[in-house]
Amino acid sequence: MRIAISLLAVTLAVVPAHAALSGFYDSAEQIGVILSSAAVANALHQAPVGTISNTGTRKDGAREWTVRVQDCDLKVYLVPVMPNGVGKTTYKIEIPGVCK
Repeated sequence: MRIAISLLAVTLAVVPAHAALSGFYDSAEQIGVILSSAAVANALHQAPVGTISNTGTRKDGAREWTVRVQDCDLKVYLVPVMPNGVGKTTYKIEIPGVCK
């Protein structure tokens, strides 16, 4: 029994821990990435945002968001970047198009 507990302790010590945000705070983080992106602002031609909606997930795990302005719906993808060790997931933004 003592060996099993020691083995469990060693195993847990070498497995990296990941902090998890609740769904609310994770989606708020993602929206913040979108709204703070100069690339998104330029793709929207600086138009005022009407809505931002989570519209799915790509096969590679990227979160799909749609940013709606008066005359355009812009697809934005957020690729999760896992932390090295303890920390929260951050996101790299991909914008496949621009509003015309």
